[in-house]
Amino acid sequence: MMQQPEPACLLIADISGYTAFMADVELDHAHDIIADLMETLVKALRPCFRVAKFEGDAVFLTAPADKLDGSRVQDAVEAAYFSFRRRLRSIGQATTCKCGACRQMKSLDVKFVCHHGPVIRYKMAGREEVAGRDVIVAHRLLKNSATTLVSERAYGLYTQACADALSIDTQAQQMVPLVEELETIGPVECWVHDLGKAWRTESERARHEVAREKAAYLLSFDIAAPRQLVWDYFVQPDLRPKWRAADAVVEANPAGGRRGVGTTNHCMHGAKAIIEDVVEWCPFDSITITTLLPAPEAPKILMSYAFADGLNGGTRVEIRVAKPKPRDKAFVDHAAHHFAQTITAEVDVLRSMIEGGAPFDEPPPPVSLGRFIDETATQPQS
Repeated sequence: MMQQPEPACLLIADISGYTAFMADVELDHAHDIIADLMETLVKALRPCFRVAKFEGDAVFLTAPADKLDGSRVQDAVEAAYFSFRRRLRSIGQATTCKCGACRQMKSLDVKFVCHHGPVIRYKMAGREEVAGRDVIVAHRLLKNSATTLVSERAYGLYTQACADALSIDTQAQQMVPLVEELETIGPVECWVHDLGKAWRTESERARHEVAREKAAYLLSFDIAAPRQLVWDYFVQPDLRPKWRAADAVVEANPAGGRRGVGTTNHCMHGAKAIIEDVVEWCPFDSITITTLLPAPEAPKILMSYAFADGLNGGTRVEIRVAKPKPRDKAFVDHAAHHFAQTITAEVDVLRSMIEGGAPFDEPPPPVSLGRFIDETATQPQS
């Protein structure tokens, strides 16, 4: 049967500086480093995106357009870049190797190209392939002039087609306009997001997460599903009512329309609403909120939801409630007891919904043996 075109979001994550890095360095260590960093990127982008193909220093991913919104895609791209930078830092701290590859890995960076358009999916040699004009456009946009507009080599390039389809308010988010002229295709309007600047902001920002050792109340749950998927069900307003005891979640986002710090959620329970204000947003690691219950003289309760990788690809969720002021302790004690009972039952519902999903049908990633961490390369003779 002839395959029908379907709208898709197309994403390419490309490691910058790859050619210079691979030149005249120890190949085994260089391969391990690239494979490790590629795995880090892919892990952060799932399950929002699925891998279509590994392309040497890049990975091409796709996602059904109806499963995404602009906030989710931007969170995935930023989270992937932040994970890349943290992993690069941790590798450098862990290794004692002085080979050329290990010394030069700090020169690596990442750029992302995000596009939207119809594609055809088909099978070749037992694997799914993705084709179409917009697949070509996305790949051609890897060669662009965006580096003239950002502080470093790291950026996210979003086409106007992508911004329109995902309702990304590019101007409110201070993205920089760019038009790329592609041969035989013509001008492509784009917007550039400076990921180097976003990383510096992330590294310097004040932290509000409730630490587990400082929590007055701590609940933990293990869910046999990927961390990003669990995160989605905890934070997305269309998914939360599917498993939590709320009739609806009405979301109000800050200027720019992106979900994050400043977002307010009204969790509707009949005519009453529980009001949540997001004070820290760290996809896909943690979210910290203040919660105001619809009760007389109720205090705002500060709490964090922390998400970590669990066993066998699952997720450990910790809910940490901050210590209340002495005058609020009786109220918070009562609310916390009721909340613990409610959320435990709700998580059971969530488990029944998302655990045991089908495995990813993706090409195998490059494999890192970790040699750059625990083995010193033979140094070249001078």
